[in-house]
Amino acid sequence: MDLLRQRFETLTTAHIADACVRAQLPVRCQGVHPVVAGDKTAGRVLPARHAGSVDIFLEAIEGAAAGDVLVVDNGARRDHACVGDLIVQEAQTAGLAGVVIWGLHRDTDDVRAIGLPVYSLGALPTGPLQPEERAAEALTSARVGEWVVDSSDAVFADDDGVIFVPMAHVEDVLALAEGIRDKERRQADLVREGQTLRDQLGFADFLARRAADPALTFREHLRRVGGAVEE
Repeated sequence: MDLLRQRFETLTTAHIADACVRAQLPVRCQGVHPVVAGDKTAGRVLPARHAGSVDIFLEAIEGAAAGDVLVVDNGARRDHACVGDLIVQEAQTAGLAGVVIWGLHRDTDDVRAIGLPVYSLGALPTGPLQPEERAAEALTSARVGEWVVDSSDAVFADDDGVIFVPMAHVEDVLALAEGIRDKERRQADLVREGQTLRDQLGFADFLARRAADPALTFREHLRRVGGAVEE
């Protein structure tokens, strides 16, 4: 999993998302935010469905491998925070690479001080007020938005949010993402040198061709010219 994080270090979740499109995979992403801006991480999903008590997280961590990312499903609830500094510290001590929460966190100052990348929908002072019924799949899968993820998935996270990729396709997706990154960097360099993105993508030609064929889409044009920017 260290290699996964190393390869993601020069990529973004946007690159991963575009690579999923190229690979014809579902783009499984959600807009959670890092507690510390600029944090990023990647690793295998370690799922846990919250049920009003931290013991579910301790049990998940007990069976974790170094480099896993704890993915907490709290149903996007806004009435309480489900992860605080003690669980984040426990995760870091166990060698986890981060924590993703489909819900809220608390103890923000302490979480920042710990230094483990943590992503959530926001913060709230209060924790859960009572235990709830534990789901049968509490330690085997987690729902994040419309997506259900498990240990067969990898998660990538940065300032833009999180995206999940099947582990079986990670190598192909990373290779595509690196190609997209390199092409976009070259395009940006050319813009700085004075060659506009419009010129690089033959935008005037696209407008002329669309005038003759109103059904022509920019995506079709890009496929023809080999552009990396999607419409």
